[in-house]
Amino acid sequence: MRIALGSDHAGFPLKEHVRAYLVGLGHDVTDVGTYSEESCDYPDFGAAVGVLVASGEADKGVVVCGSGLGISIAANKVRGVRAVPVMDAEMAEMARRHNDANVVSLAGRYVGTARAESILDAFLTTEFEGGRHQRRVDKITALEDGRQ
Repeated sequence: MRIALGSDHAGFPLKEHVRAYLVGLGHDVTDVGTYSEESCDYPDFGAAVGVLVASGEADKGVVVCGSGLGISIAANKVRGVRAVPVMDAEMAEMARRHNDANVVSLAGRYVGTARAESILDAFLTTEFEGGRHQRRVDKITALEDGRQ
């Protein structure tokens, strides 16, 4: 799977672990930065991951900041992105099953490496259920298009 990956400085240590974990699983990872713990702006990296996912250049995205919140907001500003901040594997599974989430956001200050791995496993292996959930995803898309 092609996965876009990005973080700010607060998410950098977890992002580095996630990158190695995903590569170890055989995924093709595009790391859009940041590349150090030097202070930087999370919207830049959330948007970069979002663009790769929305364009189809990446199948899924992973973003990391201190709380997982700000970077997910930034990613969600890219049309076609459904980024979700999650704290455990069950939330990741539900985000895929019911929301067809295509970007997962991790909290670098609160999610340890083992939990991040379980979140990624659930996020990357769970399929969207479609059915009644498709109708809801379509309504989200309509909001993006101004068709409320």
